[in-house]
Amino acid sequence: MLTIKAPLKDAQKVKSLLLEKGLLDERYQLKKTKTDIFLPIVKRFNTAYKITEVKLEKREPKQDLKSRLSETLSKQEMTTLKTSMDTVGDIAIIELDSGLEKKGKRIAEEFLKQSKSIKTVLKKKGSHEGEFRVQKYEYLAGDKKFETIHVENNCRIMLDVNKVYFSMRLATERKRIMQHVKKGERILVMFSGCAPYPCVLSKNTEANEIIGIEINPEGHEYGLENVGLNKLKNVRLHCGDVKKIVPKLEGTFDRILMPLPRTAEDFLDTALSVAKKGTIIHFYNFQKQDEFHLAAKKAEKACKKAGFKCKILRTVKCGQHSPRFFRICVDFEVK
Repeated sequence: MLTIKAPLKDAQKVKSLLLEKGLLDERYQLKKTKTDIFLPIVKRFNTAYKITEVKLEKREPKQDLKSRLSETLSKQEMTTLKTSMDTVGDIAIIELDSGLEKKGKRIAEEFLKQSKSIKTVLKKKGSHEGEFRVQKYEYLAGDKKFETIHVENNCRIMLDVNKVYFSMRLATERKRIMQHVKKGERILVMFSGCAPYPCVLSKNTEANEIIGIEINPEGHEYGLENVGLNKLKNVRLHCGDVKKIVPKLEGTFDRILMPLPRTAEDFLDTALSVAKKGTIIHFYNFQKQDEFHLAAKKAEKACKKAGFKCKILRTVKCGQHSPRFFRICVDFEVK
């Protein structure tokens, strides 16, 4: 097989070049030694690297998930199969139509083959429920576990998906907030869960102090674990009801996060009690597609009641709950 020989340190650079020029022969596997890599190419070309003949193994043709399950599921069952998955750490979370539950284990085994990094496959059971907004999951295949370490925005987040509310889909939103934080800020994170927001903000900004409050004792314990796991020095976490903890906190905050879209509006007065002129509040809410402005009105009404003025900075769509129904964030400044 015709190959290009390159030092291991140049492997990614050479591979990218071959892909860009359409010269990589993807029918064959590459070969490595302790010092070099041999990449299959479709023809000779001018290069500073050595081109040589090497015996390479052919790649097994990859089949997609539906192809691999075509002999297991009927045509009708194939129409209801959802091929997408959420990944939290090394756990894949899938949704199964009720008609596929008896074949859930077989389907999950194929999801395991999708990526070597996936060790466990779980399926959703119902929706987020209870005071702690916890989603329940059922084990299907792989390692039987519910605890994992999820990596995002330079942070490691340990959690048990059955005990703690966590959305990996909010990683982009956490990054957005982090990019607004200025040096020296004092930040309050209400409903902090296992502390993804405090960890991301502490690890990636020059905030002075970050305080998190979480009512779920197990979520709080994982939060403490994550503060230690990421070696953070400026995060303090409290376990309890936001309405009871906030009045006990000293001083005011430069930035307040309220990532509880279903009922955050019930806590706007509490947030404003520790706000000052210039405080930025990130207020999360669920709204229909054409009614995002209603969330801004809630912020304005709460500010007026607390004796402040309100400047709406932006309204951001940060997730879809159901068709035409979205999780949004209203960023506003207290005036």
